[in-house]
Amino acid sequence: MIVVAGESLIDLVPQHPEDPLGPLAPRPGGGPYNTAVALGRLGAGAAFCSRVSTDGFGEALLGGLHAAGVDTSLVQRGPEPTTLAVASLAPDGSARYGFYADGTADRLFELPPQLPPEASALALGTCSLVLEPGATAYEALLRRESARGVLTLLDPNVRPGLIPDPDAYRSRFRSWLPYVSLLKLSEEDAAWLGGEVAEWLAAGPQAVVVTRGAAGLTAFTSQGAEHSVPAERVAVADTIGAGDTVNAALLHRLADLDALASADWPEVLRHAARAAGLTCTREGAQPPTAEELERA
Repeated sequence: MIVVAGESLIDLVPQHPEDPLGPLAPRPGGGPYNTAVALGRLGAGAAFCSRVSTDGFGEALLGGLHAAGVDTSLVQRGPEPTTLAVASLAPDGSARYGFYADGTADRLFELPPQLPPEASALALGTCSLVLEPGATAYEALLRRESARGVLTLLDPNVRPGLIPDPDAYRSRFRSWLPYVSLLKLSEEDAAWLGGEVAEWLAAGPQAVVVTRGAAGLTAFTSQGAEHSVPAERVAVADTIGAGDTVNAALLHRLADLDALASADWPEVLRHAARAAGLTCTREGAQPPTAEELERA
């Protein structure tokens, strides 16, 4: 079982990006939520660990998890509202977000008991590791499960607008690295964090995967290897959920390995590029199923 821990929210996506006052379409979202749904659609055994509102949006989010075959037994519930993220789309389909997260349910996540024995991997990232008090609980979950040998993936998926003290966040990010097996981040994240791949690998991760948009993906390993694959050439609707789909595709291939050193990185990266490419052809975070990926 692959456990994904972190926020779920509702993306409000412009139906006509050229019109800033045009209608917004609500879509299930949140980096960890998208990763869990993508894992379920790929056929992996996945569970979601979070705190979800009991409001209508929260019920819809749970419905999306169930439809994807994701286990929700680790989900906490609360009466507070669901976080909203208003997306703005650039001409190339890339998205930026404004968040409405004060007093929302997912911020009040509490550290759960030890994850089930069948949990082979844990993925975390995005807003959930920024917004307190839940961020401290997610950080404790990362440290605890790493200490008992669970493969851990961290995707910082930096949202600068949510980070009041960038230097403090960068320091906190570095403190997580000894507990991280696989660090995945975008070129933009890497530039904002201000570090170097070699520095991050030396701190603990066995591998770092960097997504480079249309230029593809590159994996760097602690053994000194470097592997790159190109992105899939597709007609891009938007890039919402593409990075989250990469997380899922990586874990889909890696979670059952005894060590990341034994991974067939070119094959793993091609699998991730194909899955992310299909997500980019659709509006909103709509990761592909295993059957769709096979046909592609």
